[in-house]
Amino acid sequence: MSRPHTPQPPAYNRAALVPGLLGAIVLLAGLALVGGEWYLYVRYAVSILALILCVFAGQARMWWWLAGLLPLAVVWNPIWPLPLEGIVIQGLSIAGAVVFVAAAVTIKIPADTRR
Repeated sequence: MSRPHTPQPPAYNRAALVPGLLGAIVLLAGLALVGGEWYLYVRYAVSILALILCVFAGQARMWWWLAGLLPLAVVWNPIWPLPLEGIVIQGLSIAGAVVFVAAAVTIKIPADTRR
């Protein structure tokens, strides 16, 4: 008789996928709120999600993503906001959404093999 096939655990996990896609959605949805008082919540969400992705990039040892994610956290920082408005922040929002999606798709954290 043959033994039943036991599935192997994955070699990595994609913990950055949800925060990355959520960050892109928040940036693109926030395009409608630029200049309004509700845009403060967009700033908080983008800044926090960018920092979460920085942690996942560090865990995956993909340090080059910090070059794209840390500027997102700084530009959308709600505590000391940069005086960017209009077309500049809209263009940066689209570029930031691309960075969020690219980071979400490529950051793969190695699975813990000590279990």
